[in-house]
Amino acid sequence: MKEVALSEMKDDLSRYLRMAGKEEIVITRHGKAAGILIGFESEDDWFDYRLENDPRFLDRIAQARASLRAGRGVRLEDLQKPTPNKRLQPTRKKRARG
Repeated sequence: MKEVALSEMKDDLSRYLRMAGKEEIVITRHGKAAGILIGFESEDDWFDYRLENDPRFLDRIAQARASLRAGRGVRLEDLQKPTPNKRLQPTRKKRARG
């Protein structure tokens, strides 16, 4: 993790943003940490960051973990693997008579 003074960063923000794609940069003000610059090398990195910090997603994860701890859920070992020869047949809608 790199530390950079805010006064230095303001003069060349684009360079530091590129650097932040590889490692987080702590922004200091008067020698003390004041913030952090996080860059993203790809759209996937940006998506991951948003997901990891979305309170709704974090709530869903917490609920799922609590459910598993309470014994509700299905173990991976208990899932039946589909056989390659079996194909799902579409269900047909019945026509109304009359």
